Amino acid sequence: MHRRAIPLAALAAIGLACVAGPARAQNVPPFKGNDTGGIIAWTLAAQVDARQLAIDHCAGYGKLMKRLASQRSYGGYISFACIWPRPERVVLRARY
Repeated sequence: MHRRAIPLAALAAIGLACVAGPARAQNVPPFKGNDTGGIIAWTLAAQVDARQLAIDHCAGYGKLMKRLASQRSYGGYISFACIWPRPERVVLRARY
């Protein structure tokens, strides 16, 4: 083999992988989240209480749920954020 044959074959294989890669279907779960928030598929939200699902998810991290946006159509999502609770305000009063 020539010295240039190997790099050309490798280049052809990389090019084929790049072309074939985007053709795969993406499998997105109906509920996905982490400690910063998550998304709930609208099809799942129509079957269960999506608000309670998000609250329970954030509570697992010791946080509160804040609803962000909703796409109320097939293929849409409800997005939410998990936020830290505000610390309680302590009001100090002077004693006279």
